[in-house]
Amino acid sequence: MKNSLRDTPPRYNRSASIIGTGSYVPERVMTNSDLEAMVETNHQWIVERTGIYERRIAAENEFTSHMAAKAAQVAMENAGVTPEEIDMILVATITPDMFFPSTACQVQRQIGAKNATCMDVNAACSGFLYCVEIANQFISNHARETVLVIGADKLSSIVNWEDRNTCVLFGDGAGAAILRHRPDSRGIVATHMGSDGNYGDILHMPGGGCALPITRDNVDAKLNTLQMNGRETFKQAVTSMMRAANTVLERCELTAQDVKCVIPHQANIRIIEAMADRMDLTMDRFHINLDKYGNTSAAAVAIALDEAARTGRFQKGDPILLVVFGGGLTFASSVIEW
Repeated sequence: MKNSLRDTPPRYNRSASIIGTGSYVPERVMTNSDLEAMVETNHQWIVERTGIYERRIAAENEFTSHMAAKAAQVAMENAGVTPEEIDMILVATITPDMFFPSTACQVQRQIGAKNATCMDVNAACSGFLYCVEIANQFISNHARETVLVIGADKLSSIVNWEDRNTCVLFGDGAGAAILRHRPDSRGIVATHMGSDGNYGDILHMPGGGCALPITRDNVDAKLNTLQMNGRETFKQAVTSMMRAANTVLERCELTAQDVKCVIPHQANIRIIEAMADRMDLTMDRFHINLDKYGNTSAAAVAIALDEAARTGRFQKGDPILLVVFGGGLTFASSVIEW
């Protein structure tokens, strides 16, 4: 009989792998031509500056939790996991259905994952990788067995459709992944995360919280819509994503050339081109879908990961690099053995 905690053998860390992915985008397609009828812009201007041709827009009665649940169901099917097996749900979002309860709890109800502990994470566009690392820690420490991670955002609900500099960039969607220990894989090899609150005002939504509630007097100021300093955001995105990528590659003793596929945040083609140039990689090494979906915030890298996996961009055992940047500012990178 054990007499103390010291008689309990230690449980050693284990790896966590992505065993299934899924994604969902709304049916409605909003093209650049559609935007020409809404704001002073044109297709060529948008494509040249962003690389975006179209984006998906959720229906009025289609919320973040609905998109998240649909992506989750696809990921569960691909992983061969039942709702009852999921013991944690993490949802990365900046557009929750409501302040509380969490969107993760809404997803739990919709998919029937009755055994799951649920919480949301707000790290803007970096949120999905933040959640992947949280899941990695819970699994590696034996605290959880099967974790559902989702990035989902309905950015159309917080976009100022009169601001041509921002409304052309964003869309709606959700991506999901199931994480579990897989004995024959290193899984999440390494992750680097960081933040710098000094740059919080370059990409933010100032109104709606307790610091600046929306009132009758200020509702016309559109304070509860996304606001961005485009030039500074571009600069910080490239700098932060490169720092994150280099840090995690060095930690794994890899070079950029060793990576089978790079999945970057899908914000702007010029950001990705700048990264490719600094990493001395050709653009075909990057998986890019922003031309179809625009920037879907936390969902962007998750949707791209699912799309890349389904289209055979990498195979089991290949090293892949995910790297993201978001408001906060936040940034993260992960090297994964697929």
